[in-house]
Amino acid sequence: MVLYIIGLGLSHPQDISLKGLELIKQSDLVYLESYTSRLQCPVKDLEELYGKKIILADRVMAEQGMELIITEAETKKISFLIIGDPFSATTHIELFKLAQDKKVAVEVVNNASILTAVGITGLQLYKFGKITSIPFLEDFPQLETPYNILQENKSISAHTLFLLDIKSEQNKLMTVNQSLEILEQIELRKNSQLINSDTLVIGCARLGSSDFKIKSGKLSEVKKYNFGLAPHCLIIPSKMHFSEEEMVARWG
Repeated sequence: MVLYIIGLGLSHPQDISLKGLELIKQSDLVYLESYTSRLQCPVKDLEELYGKKIILADRVMAEQGMELIITEAETKKISFLIIGDPFSATTHIELFKLAQDKKVAVEVVNNASILTAVGITGLQLYKFGKITSIPFLEDFPQLETPYNILQENKSISAHTLFLLDIKSEQNKLMTVNQSLEILEQIELRKNSQLINSDTLVIGCARLGSSDFKIKSGKLSEVKKYNFGLAPHCLIIPSKMHFSEEEMVARWG
């Protein structure tokens, strides 16, 4: 039959597109990928809107259970729901490829993503460089990758977006404050003088929702700010156009 890979947007149940909603209502089974981001509303709110029971797909199921989902889509209409946009995470590209390899019809419904939502900060999207993530140091005690990518981006005057670690099974989500502390610890180890307490940073929380928060300022100031509930992300700007500077200053 068919596999629908559907983006839900970033916040409210009604962020889903009309096309996505219609396809879900037609589906025999509905899965919700629950580990690459955090749903900002109760699952039951989605079930009430869709009129469908939702099956939560954790990391193991979403990655190792792809074959099962594709097999089901050979004879049924299956919706696989993703917070944000379907292709913001490489895992979902693998699902798309597997469906194609198995000759299963697949339809994608795109939606808003954190990769575009950060435009509200005033930074121009085409001036961002490589995007990187910051994992917890307990898992990567010698972590350097996000620091090195920041260095690369700065060398070409590109802004850096950091996506922060989520451990859904432990209900543990990294905050902006924790991410800055991790970067500071890497700086102490590498001593490349890439960041310091005066470095301009922008912390964001719950972008796409009505209660989003953005705080710009010196690293030492933003590190003390209470951003509230996750998900959070961090931006370290590079050289800015004057129009970017004006908008970023508003979040100070």
